[in-house]
Amino acid sequence: MQPVLSATSLTGDEVVNAQGEKIGKLEDIMIDMSNGRIEYGVLSFGGFLGIGDKLFAIPFDQFTVDTAKERLVLDIPKEKLENAPGFDKDNWPNFADTSFRNEVTSYYGRTN
Repeated sequence: MQPVLSATSLTGDEVVNAQGEKIGKLEDIMIDMSNGRIEYGVLSFGGFLGIGDKLFAIPFDQFTVDTAKERLVLDIPKEKLENAPGFDKDNWPNFADTSFRNEVTSYYGRTN
């Protein structure tokens, strides 16, 4: 049985890869209000001490939860994340925009 967790308990959590190496932090969770579904986790990745961090919208079904260590696991190669479509923390995209959604979902091998 999957756990039921609050968004606030996940936001700010460390995100690791399948090998347990830290790759970033979950900054936010984006919900599609038309269907109530969590669409994206916003991952901060890169930079040093929060400077130069780039943000990435990752389809939320790509994450799993490690409840024992209270962290999220994202089994996506670091190289794929480095080349992913991202955005600046001060310039968020319109998550409802069809072209943005298509770009992100196709990059991670999903369809809308």
